[in-house]
Amino acid sequence: MYRREREISLDSPILVMGMEGWIDAGFGAMNAMAAVRQSIETEPVITFDGDLLLDYRSRRPTMRIENGINTGLTWPTIELRAGRDAAGNDVLLLVGPEPDQQWRAFTTAVCELASSFGVRLAVGLGAFPGPAPHTRPVRLSATATTPELASHIGFMPGVIEVPSGIHGALERGLDLVGIPAVGVWARVPMYVAGSAYPAASVALVEALSRLTGLSVDLSELRAAEELARQRIDQLIAQSGEHLTMVAGLEQQADAEATETESSPLTADNLPSGDEIAAELERFLRGEGGQPGQGGDFPQR
Repeated sequence: MYRREREISLDSPILVMGMEGWIDAGFGAMNAMAAVRQSIETEPVITFDGDLLLDYRSRRPTMRIENGINTGLTWPTIELRAGRDAAGNDVLLLVGPEPDQQWRAFTTAVCELASSFGVRLAVGLGAFPGPAPHTRPVRLSATATTPELASHIGFMPGVIEVPSGIHGALERGLDLVGIPAVGVWARVPMYVAGSAYPAASVALVEALSRLTGLSVDLSELRAAEELARQRIDQLIAQSGEHLTMVAGLEQQADAEATETESSPLTADNLPSGDEIAAELERFLRGEGGQPGQGGDFPQR
């Protein structure tokens, strides 16, 4: 299932899980993990066998061609990387594409490795689209193995059944081996979910730092957050319908924040989030960005 790249001794590390491929609205988790990796120098200690875990027809390797010559392939890889932040905290990063197969075997392997390294807490990062305005702070929701962890982040009350990504399987597996785990999810406005939304990444990293004490530089993401806010404001201001939509979302967000009752938003008083998202992507392309790439925003 994996190859050990080097022997290493860690002191009660934090495991941060940021695998690609499941829900990641606004590229919130991907850019949060990019900030972590830029702030904390890491090196691979475990490389998983892609031939066992990945479907290369859906995750094709990249071929480099120089003057018509195939000079090599870059294969998608799943790694467990180790490092230490500026404050001296040991950290493990689980990065790479979500496995296409053998989830149970992969989960077992990761949990055994986490136990062997003495992981004290695992944190997964994710982002999902929802009826939220970009003019309010990003709200977070937790999926956790203990009530204390869930309460620390906040959660959606009640019972809900949704399709799971690999992080969900890892949370359950880690709980079974006695390692507390929490998934931190950022709620991204539905109308910007297809483009980079740095505010979600900032919120995820801030929550990660509060939970673990890890030191992560947010200066680049904060600059991107301000630029994104200006671009979205400029787009919304061009349409009375868009302004009405945001005002309705603000009303609901404020009601949720104060735990008061609010009339639900309906298709009768709001335009389609998909329509607004399509307009935003066209707008960002006009500013030099590409749909799904977020212009000047950091991606990795």
